[in-house]
Amino acid sequence: MSAFHHNSPTDRDIRRVLQKLLVMLSLGVICVSVFYFLTGCCESDLTEYTISNRPAREFLLPGWYHERNGTFYKDVVTVHDEDGYQGAGERSTKTPDLVTNNSGTDWTATRRLPQALIIGVKKGGTRALLEFLRLHPDIRALGSEPHFFDRHYARGLNWYRSMMPKALDGQVVIEKTPRYFVTMETPGRVHSMSRDVKLIVVVRDPVTRAISDYTQIISKTPNIPAFETLAFKNSTNGEIDDLWSPLWIGLYAQHLERWLAWFPLAQIHLVSGEGLISDPAGELGKVQDFLGLQRIVTDKHFYFNKTKGFPCLKKPEGSSKPHCLGKTKGRIHAPIDPDVIQRLREFYRPHNRRFYQMAGQDFGWQ
Repeated sequence: MSAFHHNSPTDRDIRRVLQKLLVMLSLGVICVSVFYFLTGCCESDLTEYTISNRPAREFLLPGWYHERNGTFYKDVVTVHDEDGYQGAGERSTKTPDLVTNNSGTDWTATRRLPQALIIGVKKGGTRALLEFLRLHPDIRALGSEPHFFDRHYARGLNWYRSMMPKALDGQVVIEKTPRYFVTMETPGRVHSMSRDVKLIVVVRDPVTRAISDYTQIISKTPNIPAFETLAFKNSTNGEIDDLWSPLWIGLYAQHLERWLAWFPLAQIHLVSGEGLISDPAGELGKVQDFLGLQRIVTDKHFYFNKTKGFPCLKKPEGSSKPHCLGKTKGRIHAPIDPDVIQRLREFYRPHNRRFYQMAGQDFGWQ
């Protein structure tokens, strides 16, 4: 009776049904797998960049957005500490190759040659200008000074391009090397790269600039001669040594003339170093106009630091400190004899007038 029960047709039928269901289920899993595999092959490989690849120190800037196709997205900035600037660095060069917005549109970020250069002048405020410009979501700026056109030109444009941060279509790539403005070969070399490149020069009262330059020099080599000794060929008759670098750089008309032989004045924008301190938003507004960008960096981003004596960037969300230029900026200038300063002002006066005429702008230096 027990054997008959185990071999009944009913049990065999149940086993056959279960076997068929198992086979059908297996076939279904295989079909679904094949379907997803085939559809997956048709899509681009976008998955290699994930949120875990982002640098750890990213934060959203309150009220600062990136516009794409009429839609604004929060702009993410990565914070670095480089070149003496506390907390505000360039957007990371680890930026993903592919960026996807909420609408599903992809933009490919690539390295390309700069469309704009900050070419000078040393101790004029170029670092401050670069850091302020970095606030703009459509500017991608190289933090270090590559010195390509004055020191490393033999390395070629491919090397230069490899130094640039990756940028999306519509973003402006920019680098700064203040030595470019005074280097003889640089204008022609820049023109060979691009005749349409936009050039930015930050100028400052040449006497104040020279003293600032000397102050930086003695901070690194304290045993050099006094400013007065280096500034004059002959202290008795007051003959100025205009070949001494801190004074030679301030001959702006001489240097601008060399650039105007290669580029029209419309492609050269002059920034007032004094204005960059007293009205940073105003100067930044004009620079953004010159670069063809929307005025996103405004007075709401700045406050004046009385201790340092120049503007700082207001503290963004996620950061514990405001952004101020580091200790190497805003040094107390070396004390210079007032008679020496007066002689230098007289020396520069005709050079400044010529510079104003060439630039079509009076900077009001004494």
